[in-house]
Amino acid sequence: QVQLVESGGGLVQTGGSLRLSCGGSGRSFSSYCVGWFRQSPGKEREFVAAISWNSFTTRYTDSVKGRFIISRDNDKNTVYLQMNSLESKDTAVYYCAAARTFSSDYSGYNYWGQGTQVTVSS
Repeated sequence: QVQLVESGGGLVQTGGSLRLSCGGSGRSFSSYCVGWFRQSPGKEREFVAAISWNSFTTRYTDSVKGRFIISRDNDKNTVYLQMNSLESKDTAVYYCAAARTFSSDYSGYNYWGQGTQVTVSS
């Protein structure tokens, strides 16, 4: 069993930055791939970024490439999502999730956090 807790969301102006954190606990969290997803009202949950357990592999959705960076510190059982040059379209609830197999498909993730709200105002 893995438990995930997101933090770091909030209100930011267009062009600003936020860093989200995903704290993991439970057995072997450091051996899991972790993904970030987001969901806006009326829209489906969308893949944002993912990182392999050893940080060797990362993947981003096209709309955040060059602006967001996913990273992890396994000593701290934490995965980060650094979000720069934020735009209004980035407004959503952001979720982190853990999976044994690297994937950008939300159905491949077994464990989910409760989400953190990110609001970008113009």
